[in-house]
Amino acid sequence: MPAASTAELVSAARLSGTGIAAFNVITLEHAEAITTAAERTGLPVVLQISENAVKFHGGRIEPITAAAAAVARGASVPVALHLDHIEDEQLLRAGVDAGVSSVMFDASKLGYEDNVAATARITAWAHGQGVWVEAELGEVGGKDGAHAPGVRTDPAEAAAFTAATGVDALAVAVGSSHAMTERTASLDLELITRLRDAVPVPLVLHGSSGVPDEHLRRAVGAGMTKVNIGTALNIAFTGAVRDHLAGSPVVVDPRRYLRPARDAMTEAAAHLLTVVAGTKA
Repeated sequence: MPAASTAELVSAARLSGTGIAAFNVITLEHAEAITTAAERTGLPVVLQISENAVKFHGGRIEPITAAAAAVARGASVPVALHLDHIEDEQLLRAGVDAGVSSVMFDASKLGYEDNVAATARITAWAHGQGVWVEAELGEVGGKDGAHAPGVRTDPAEAAAFTAATGVDALAVAVGSSHAMTERTASLDLELITRLRDAVPVPLVLHGSSGVPDEHLRRAVGAGMTKVNIGTALNIAFTGAVRDHLAGSPVVVDPRRYLRPARDAMTEAAAHLLTVVAGTKA
C-alpha cells in the first residue's frame, strides 16, 4: 500500500491553509522524479495515474499502479496514490483493487442530472471500500467545456452537486485549462473564495501547469487545496531529452537521456511543490 492516503494529505493541507500538489505519472521515471522532489523539499505529494496513462500502458492498470505504489512505499515523506479522470467504471474498480487510496471519477461529459446520478452511485460504492472520491462539475480542461472563455463553475450549483453526490472533493473551473504549455492562465480568485465558502469539501485545481507561480500561491490562499500538475513535468522531461539527443546524436542507450530527463523533471516538481505549499525551495 502507498505510504499515505490522499484523504489524509488533503485534509492536513486544508486545515493548515496550504496546498497539496498532485502530479500525473505516465512512466516509472515520473514516479521516481516526483518522489525524489518530495523528499528533497520535505513535502508530501500525491502521485496520480490517469485513464489516458493506463491506455498508454495497454489498458492494464496493475503494472503502472504497482510501480508507483512501490516508489511511494520507499519514500521518506508521505506519498499517496490517486486515480485521475477515470470515466471507465471497470477501470476505477480495478484501480481500487490495485490499492489506490482515492479516485477522481469523471462524469462531467454527461448532463447535470446524469452526472449527479453516476457520481453519487460511484461515491457510495467507493466509500464502502474506504476510498476518497473527487469529482468534476462541468468539463475542466482544454476541450472547450468549462474552460471555454467566460465559462466558470457556479457556487450554488457546486454546493448542490456536492450535497447530492457525497463526494469528498470537487474540481472546479476558475480559469485554468489542461495541457497548456505556456503559463498564461489567469484565475478568478474572487470566484475561488466564493466556491470555498459555498462548498463544504476541498476544492481541486486542474490544469495548473498553465498558471503562473504567483497565481498558484494566491489560488491556494483563496481556497484551493489540491493542485493537479502534469504538462509542466512533461515539458521539463521532453526538453531534456531533446537537448541530450541534439548534443549526442549517436546515443542509443535510453538511460543516457532518461537520466537527465528525470533530473529535469525532479527540479520542476520540487519547484512546484514549494509554490503550492507556500514554502521556499
